[in-house]
Formats: sequence, C-alpha cells, structure tokens
Amino acid sequence: MNWDDMPVFLAVVRSGTLTDAASRLGMGVATVSRRIERLEQALGVPLFARHQTGYKLTDEGQALLPRAEALDDAMRGFQSNVETETKVTGHVRLATAENLANPIIIPAIVPLLDRHPNLTLEVMTDVATVNLHRRDADLAVRMVRPTQANVSVRRIGTIGFGLYGSVPYMASRLENPEDATFANDRMIGWTERHNMLPAAQWMERVLRGRAPALLTTTLSAQIAAAKADLGLTILPHFMAQQAGLQRVPVDLGLDQPIWLVVHSDLAASRRVRVVVDHLVETFEQERANLTGATQQG
Repeated sequence: MNWDDMPVFLAVVRSGTLTDAASRLGMGVATVSRRIERLEQALGVPLFARHQTGYKLTDEGQALLPRAEALDDAMRGFQSNVETETKVTGHVRLATAENLANPIIIPAIVPLLDRHPNLTLEVMTDVATVNLHRRDADLAVRMVRPTQANVSVRRIGTIGFGLYGSVPYMASRLENPEDATFANDRMIGWTERHNMLPAAQWMERVLRGRAPALLTTTLSAQIAAAKADLGLTILPHFMAQQAGLQRVPVDLGLDQPIWLVVHSDLAASRRVRVVVDHLVETFEQERANLTGATQQG
C-alpha cells in the first residue's frame, strides 16, 4: 500500500466528492480517482460506495477511517516538530566594507529576514578593527583574500573599476578620449596613507610625479568631487553608475575578486549557512553591475 494515498482517502471522506477533494489537494479529478482505486486494490476491499450525490463510506471504509485519521495526525505532528527544530534562530555578525554593505548587502537583507524572522544580523563596516580569529565576526565579505588559517574562503564575485568623470567634465576634456597620458586632466586621488591601494598606484604611474588635484580618504568623497566636475577618479563601476558618472574608455586592469570568509568553527552552523547562501545569491544577482557589464552592454 502506498501511504501517500491515505491523505487522498481522507480528503474524499471529508469533502464527499472527487471534485471537492481534488480542489483541496490541488490535483486533477482523474488523479484522485486513480489514487482511491489503487488504495482499494491494495487493501482488497471497496472503501466507498459511488452515488450520484457523492462518495459514501462502506463498512470497510468506516473501519479504516480512525486509523487513517490517527496516521494523518501523527504525520502532521512530525512535520510540525521538524519545522520547529529546523527553524533558523540566532544572531550573525558580518564584517564587510561600507562600499559593499550600503549599496549591495543591506538592501538585499529583507528577503532573508522574511524567510527567517527569528534571525538577526549585525553588519560591521569598520573592517580594519574586525578579526574573525578573535571572533569579532562570524563571517566577512572582503576584497583581499585572508592568509590566516582556520577560515574557509570562497570567491563570490568580481568588482570592476574604471576611470570616471562627470558628464560636463567629460564634455570639456581637452585631450583625445583615447589618449592614455591624461596630461591635461585633473585627477582625484588617495592620500599618502592609502598609497598601497591598486587605484592609488595606477594613478601614481599615470601622473608621473604630477600631483592629483584633490586627495581624499574615502570613495564617497571621490564620488562627490567627480560629480562636482572636479576631475577624473577611479571608482567601482556600480558606484560610478549609480552616481551618474561617465566612463573613460580605458581598461585599468584593476578588477578585484570578492571573497566570502567564514570562521571554520561556524561553517556547519545553520544560522551562518543561510546567511552565506543568501550572500552568494545576492552577489550572483549583482554580477553584471559589479563587473560593469551592464554599462558596457
């Protein structure tokens, strides 16, 4: 006997007709009829008497009813217990850069919390002071691959960079847009304590000793300067596009991988796994924006 036929039996008992039972179960009438016939054949007795007004239980069907209802109650109780035991609860701490948190990660949190209302998140953007080994955070999204042990690392995307300026500034440039010397351009760069950044090193090579017109310590300041028509700056594609800036057609070769880092002791934690899966899905959905493919297309 196929135990999956028991809910069909109960649906016919409770509704009295194949049509109503099929509607309850989300099945076709023919499927419900076949399932009842299969159950009767397995038991070797008729369970229903077919009348024009509907299906009525036979004596054999009436004898089966209490057992079918007990089985149904047991299955519902088991399902409820499983759902309770597998419910995701707890607090997860995520460390990442503000430039990834604000435009990408935080706007995508709502669906995660809708699916897991007992889950809470803490997003820490002061990554310079966050250390997974001290358990300051449970997981991190970073653009520099960690070298420490006792963490699992997974690449979840690539962030592309380009050289950008405002539409008015781009229209007023004196040099040929294809000229890679940028001799007549004002540049917006990084302060000396950020000279280890690939963007800062690229700009230093291009300027050849010439000082940038403006030095800043944040990408948000560079975006503000570019929007104010001050000059050209190196920005992640997705941030520049959101700011309405225009790209200089030059390949900088500065694209960077995005790494998802999880403390190894927490890799099997259900609360951490659901956040990990959600982050992987989020960055996959944002892949075209992050690499700049949407602007190129």
